[in-house]
Amino acid sequence: MSDARNAIEHIVYGYAQRLDAGDFEGVAELFAHARYRGGGYDDPGETGSAHVIEKMQMVRRYDDGTPRTKHVTTNLVIDADEDAGIATARSYFTVFQQVDDFPLQAIIAGRYHDTFAKVDGEWRLTERVYLCDLFGDLSRHLTTNPFEAVSE
Repeated sequence: MSDARNAIEHIVYGYAQRLDAGDFEGVAELFAHARYRGGGYDDPGETGSAHVIEKMQMVRRYDDGTPRTKHVTTNLVIDADEDAGIATARSYFTVFQQVDDFPLQAIIAGRYHDTFAKVDGEWRLTERVYLCDLFGDLSRHLTTNPFEAVSE
């Protein structure tokens, strides 16, 4: 496995693991040098951890400190130019959630389009574009639903 592929997989899957663990600061660390475009390609986004921490305030945390979700990331395709130190990745995501008054179900699904750069010998996320395609009941996951107009 190439250095790029291994590092990029760790970033892509690490995002899901940190988010599901309620480690929002850890999620934000991944975006220290990256632009977060939560509204797709039409969203100019913002760069840096502080913006992501602000966005994470919409995510509900339960008594166990987690959002009671599982972000399942699949169909990961990585295209890397290791000599140039740049890469792109595309993947699908499905988010499942279950809480006491909410049976296990998929609440949202879509795609991530990511770009990466190798800086000082380390692969870093430089941009994530969220493309949300399918919407379920997000009422137990988000305090404010930014997708409400889209999902109606």
